[in-house]
Amino acid sequence: MPGVHIGIVAASAEGAALCYRTICIEGAALMGAHDHPEVSMHTHSLAEYMKCIYRDDWAAVGSLMLSSANKLAAIGAQFLVCPDNTIHQALPHVLPRSPLPWLHIADVVAAEAMVRGLRRIGLTGTRYLVESEVYPQKLSARGLEYVRPEPDEREEINRIIFEELVYGVFKPEAVAYFQRVIDRLKTQGCDAVVLGCTEIPLIMNDANSPLPTLDSTRLLARAALLRSVRDTAAPA
Repeated sequence: MPGVHIGIVAASAEGAALCYRTICIEGAALMGAHDHPEVSMHTHSLAEYMKCIYRDDWAAVGSLMLSSANKLAAIGAQFLVCPDNTIHQALPHVLPRSPLPWLHIADVVAAEAMVRGLRRIGLTGTRYLVESEVYPQKLSARGLEYVRPEPDEREEINRIIFEELVYGVFKPEAVAYFQRVIDRLKTQGCDAVVLGCTEIPLIMNDANSPLPTLDSTRLLARAALLRSVRDTAAPA
């Protein structure tokens, strides 16, 4: 039986690589030794995305995403994931013209929060993501509360992401800063924290976080893997 072909619309390399690796490595547990779905990825330069983001042009961000979607559809992908939280702000510009369906990263995270019985979620990610409605909309739709970091915390986290994490630079000082922010979110009644930039799980996890983590990168990869296995098993 032919398997399902997953398309990854990538923006930043480190987060996309983690998503790809998770699909491939964890596929074995569901599909058998060394097995995983067919996976293809397309990546425009992160610089091209950032030019659009800096001028707050989310329609242009959506055009880049749609370009990737069309290329992936042309080589046989059957559904799409985007392991980049920030550019999910552009999905409203993409979905009406998309050749394929998408899994929404915040939907996946919110669903996991419900499964775990969580109630109040701290948000971390780029400044653009944390100040957007990407997560608030999906969390609120399920009756979940959320807390954003303070403005100065958003700026420093944003700096760490764009000056360090996207380049594969992981510093103890960055870990310590995230721990302080997450600890403060804990004092505000949060019972978990979204690692809402796909690079954050490269330095933060349940072992070093003051709160349980919702790892958006791996959760999206696992949702794609489960959908692929389900669709492969479905009768034609």
